[in-house]
This record gives sequence, C-alpha cells and structure tokens, in this order.
Amino acid sequence: MALALSLGRRGQGTCWPNPAVGCVIVQGGRIVGRGQTQPGGRPHAETEALAQAGAQARGATAYVSLEPCAHHGQTPPCAQALIDAGVARVVSPIEDSDPRVSGEGFEMLRRAGVTVETGLLSGTAARDHAGFLLRSEQGRPLVTLKLASSFDGRIATATGESQWITGPEARRVVHAMRARHDAVMIGAGTARADDPALTVRGMGVARQPVRVVVSRHLDLPLMGQLARSAREVPVWLCHGPTTDAERVKAWEGVGARLIPCALHGVQIDAADLLQQLGQAGLTRVFCEGGAALAASLIEADLVDQLIGFSAGLAIGAEGLPAIGALGLDRLADAPRFELAEQRRVGADLMHRWVRALPRAGVAG
Repeated sequence: MALALSLGRRGQGTCWPNPAVGCVIVQGGRIVGRGQTQPGGRPHAETEALAQAGAQARGATAYVSLEPCAHHGQTPPCAQALIDAGVARVVSPIEDSDPRVSGEGFEMLRRAGVTVETGLLSGTAARDHAGFLLRSEQGRPLVTLKLASSFDGRIATATGESQWITGPEARRVVHAMRARHDAVMIGAGTARADDPALTVRGMGVARQPVRVVVSRHLDLPLMGQLARSAREVPVWLCHGPTTDAERVKAWEGVGARLIPCALHGVQIDAADLLQQLGQAGLTRVFCEGGAALAASLIEADLVDQLIGFSAGLAIGAEGLPAIGALGLDRLADAPRFELAEQRRVGADLMHRWVRALPRAGVAG
C-alpha cells in the first residue's frame, strides 16, 4: 500500500480533475503489476497495473490508493476492470467521496465475490487525496500558501526589490512544489511587480500547472511573460464582475481564460474564487502571494497548509510584509496552524504548517 500511495503521488499536478491514484498488483508475494493515473487523468492506475500484470492478475491482490471508480465516464469503471481480470482481493484505504462512487466501487467488487479490505494507511491516503476530496465535498481545491521572506517576515524592500531573498536551493524546491499542484496562483500586484513566468523549470515535467492571476480590474501588463506565453501554458485570470470589456477582450485575444468572480468589499471574494477554480476542475492550488491575496485567503479560513522559506537577513519595518492586514484585535482570533515539517534548504529554513485542530480556549 505504501508503494501504491507513492506511485499515486507521482501524478499529483498532472491528472486533475481526476485523483492521482496508484495501484500495485501482487501474486504469490511478488509484484506483477504497478500503475499510476496518467497525465490528463487517464488511463487510470488500475488499468495500467492490470495491463502490466496480464494473466497473472487472476487470483491476485490489488492495492489501490483510493476506492476504484464505479461509474462510466470516458473509460469503463475500474472496479469492473478488476472483476473482469479475476482479481481475488482489493485493499484500498479510503472511499472516493465523488457522489458517482462513494462506496459503490467497493460494493460492486463485493457483489462479484471479491474480498475488499479498507483502512490501511488511511491517514496518509486522506492527506494525499485531500485536494480531490475537498473538491468533491466542498467544491474547492486544496490551497497551499507559500511565502519566501526575510527573518523579520518581509517579502520585499520598501522600493519593491524582492529578487532574491532566498537562495537557489530554495527556489529549486519551490519548482518541485509547483509541479505537484494543478495551478500556481498570484495576485495582481505580484504579477505587475515581478513579471513572473510561474512555470516549472528544470524538472522535466509532463504537464505545466495552470497559471492563475487574481486581478479585480485586469490591470495587468499585456506585454509581460504571462501574456506572451498564454497560448503555450494556460493562463486563467480571475477578475471582478464589472471589469472593463476591452480588457477582457484583449486578454482573451492573447489566449487567456477569463473567470469572473464575486466581490467581498473591494476585493475578489476568496470563497467564490476557489469555488470557481473548483468548478473548472482544479484540485490543488499553490498560492505564491502577494500579501493582499494571502491575507484574504487566511481571513476566509481557506488555507490548508502554509509553507515558509525564511532567509537569514533582516529588511526592517519599512519593507513589505508577507501577509496583509487581517484586522485582528485578539490572539485568540488568529488562525492557528501546526508545524508538520522543518528542514534546512541551502542557506534557508523551510517550514511547513497544516491546519490546527481547535484547542480549549482557542478559536480554531
């Protein structure tokens, strides 16, 4: 099962809106087939593993990192494929919460006489499939907020200089993180200040993440890197409901996808933004700021994990803070995250935080 989960993780960022599943088929204590969901979402992991196993799948055990699908889509149900191949036992950690499946895959297998066992490494599976499950259950993707800052929490000097606060090793790790997400998202201020490409470089990826920019007024440079490459790597622009029609037409003309979103006060509504991205198929979004976008996501309680890269330099109070104003008066109202991982990356410190469970006397 650990191998099946590992195989599935290799597909993260490449197979949305489908889940990144891994499958291992074992016959007589020997692995005879293995597979993972392929880029674009098909073939599915079970299909790949069964093709490799061939006749040796009969009477074998299949370890699948998520409940096999039970519905007819562009491919037949994987549960039926396992039955047709003669698999005797299926071990899978958790149910698929997609209403088209939701336990029916397991029931289909049981009705055919296949032994089904669940729960093995279920915690790991739930974390691996968190984005897919969130989209099925809440309509939104998982959100990872990444911030690279100085020791004193600044992401740029007072003049806007930000390249580079962290070192090349940290930037390479960030590229690897981008590759495991369906989309990279930034705010309009970051797009204007940095003119970023937002692509994964030096990793040999099969599928680049979608590049999402949140800009209420679409006041973005039409001669920047994003505009010039929009036909090669997808660019989605999330804008307000009353954006100037000429700007919309201009961005559509260079190949961008325009997504109108509701407003919350004077900003794009973070909850509606994520619902729109979920409807478009995204399951995992890697947000790289800036400060205003980071604050709006945190304030709306829509950040699932924080990843910080801290550098050993101080910029001072006049520098740009990593996160904008949250309007907090009491510590008890501050959103809490729990440390999940920390390590040195080159000259910098990487720390990853996940949603904290509510504690007595603390608002969760």
